[in-house]
Amino acid sequence: MAPAITLAAEAPKLSAANTGFMLICSALVMLMTPGLAFFYGGMVRVKSTLNMLMMSFISLGIVTILWVLYGFSMAFGTDSGSLIGWNSDWVGLGNIGLTELWPGYTIPVFVFLVFQLMFAIITPALISGALADRVKFSAWALFIALWATVVYFPVAHWVWGTGGWAFELGVIDFAGGTAVHINAGAAALGVILVIGKRVGFKKDPMRPHSLPLVMLGAGLLWFGWFGFNAGSWLGNDDGVGALMFVNTQVATAAAMLAWLIYEKIRHGAFTTLGAASGAVAGLVAITPAGGAVTPLGAIAVGAIAGVLCAMAVGLKYKFGYDDSLDVVGVHLVGGVLGSLLIGFFASGKGQSDVEGLFYGGGLTQFWKQCAGVFAVLAYSLIVSAILAFILDKTMGMRVTEDDEVAGIDQAEHAETAYDFSGAGGGAAKTAATAPVAAAASKKVDA
Repeated sequence: MAPAITLAAEAPKLSAANTGFMLICSALVMLMTPGLAFFYGGMVRVKSTLNMLMMSFISLGIVTILWVLYGFSMAFGTDSGSLIGWNSDWVGLGNIGLTELWPGYTIPVFVFLVFQLMFAIITPALISGALADRVKFSAWALFIALWATVVYFPVAHWVWGTGGWAFELGVIDFAGGTAVHINAGAAALGVILVIGKRVGFKKDPMRPHSLPLVMLGAGLLWFGWFGFNAGSWLGNDDGVGALMFVNTQVATAAAMLAWLIYEKIRHGAFTTLGAASGAVAGLVAITPAGGAVTPLGAIAVGAIAGVLCAMAVGLKYKFGYDDSLDVVGVHLVGGVLGSLLIGFFASGKGQSDVEGLFYGGGLTQFWKQCAGVFAVLAYSLIVSAILAFILDKTMGMRVTEDDEVAGIDQAEHAETAYDFSGAGGGAAKTAATAPVAAAASKKVDA
């Protein structure tokens, strides 16, 4: 009998369909940062609107340049000690072939790196919501650069880089529950513990100035999140990306409804802010879990996150930390819940054969998830607080109290979000209208 012939596995070939799909997903994730800017911008008072928008937009500039120079190499280069990556050929991205494929996939390296760049951009932008009204823009820009370098790039390697300790341990994080949301939420808590509360916290009304902007931002986030989540399977044609797409919609819907029901029972009204916040809580919670759970599991994950995140946002008043726009309550708590619930709801029929407690798998995966969750939380919290402390003691993190009260937009950007001084563009201010315009301007700035 002739010996059997063993055929080598065919090497992946570039797929135009997967490449196009991933470029679209990258653009969707990029759109999430302006969406976040609108979401946060509507939640602050009028006098802080532009500053809030800029705190997100500046991340698009800073992190992009760092990613090209060294960030991609640190996050996804050759592993060193399970803690960091490095590939000198990727520094500056000049030595990557245009058709060079990401190992094991059918998309070019350039497509993978630009998709991951959009994750790196939005993560520090998420932190900004906790610091509204009171941080110098220059200090914030420097904080982004330092934080991305010493926190985000290493943590991304832990979770997604080949050889990273969390990746090798088997921690499941489909699209960023630990690397993005817990990372940003813990950083937000660390920074606000250093810089302190806003002037008038728990005394003055600090209501959102534009709920339509909040809803617009939430809608853009929800839309872009399909690229964020479904794209994280990198175009593989095995149905897992489609499952993640479905679970993203299902969990978000469940969380929004659960938040609104809790809000009605607790406070007596269904608010638009609650609907937007509940949707974001569901998006956060399903991000790590959506590839591992069934749609019924996604309903459970979303509903649990909707209720518990709604409860968590009130903790700042109980414990006295000023998380301006509830980054800790939504992103940290939502990320922790979504990551840990994998240990209970993983079905074994999605991205892997791992089964959670409710599917007969015991608590093995739950303990792995705990290791990833609390390591990232502790590292980000501590290092972020240290960075904020150093910046505060050197250049100062906060604007002056007078600038904060008068309005950070005017102090830091020499602009205001809304101009009520005239009837329209180019309208002349007459002697008759000037006093009315001045009074309106004072009222808005207050």
